[in-house]
Amino acid sequence: MKKKQIIAFAVFIVLLLAIFLVWHFNRPAPVQGTKSITLEVIHGDGASFTFPINTDAENLGEALKSADGLISGEDGPYGLMVNTVDGETADWDRDRSWWCLTKGGERVDTGVDSTVISDGEHYEFTYTVG
Repeated sequence: MKKKQIIAFAVFIVLLLAIFLVWHFNRPAPVQGTKSITLEVIHGDGASFTFPINTDAENLGEALKSADGLISGEDGPYGLMVNTVDGETADWDRDRSWWCLTKGGERVDTGVDSTVISDGEHYEFTYTVG
């Protein structure tokens, strides 16, 4: 019985290692050096403003935090939870509003702190209710 448990544990460790290696070699590589990205902010009233950002940052959160006063939020277990963009605050508890992050019109499935950026990319923050 113990022999089966040891073999099962060894197989589990090997599978875990394989999953880690697949993730490690397939994750987006950070691009170093000066990058120019664009952030478009679509406010609750429909007004849209575009902000060009030049940065050496590897991720979007770092780049946006360095743009003086453009975003703010609360640090959580998954990084920065953005609640204010360009002076407008979204409050889920008040009216079910939040900031939807997209890249070239496609929804971004990572938080701002884990979104790797490359030169020339266009991001959008849209004030969303519901």
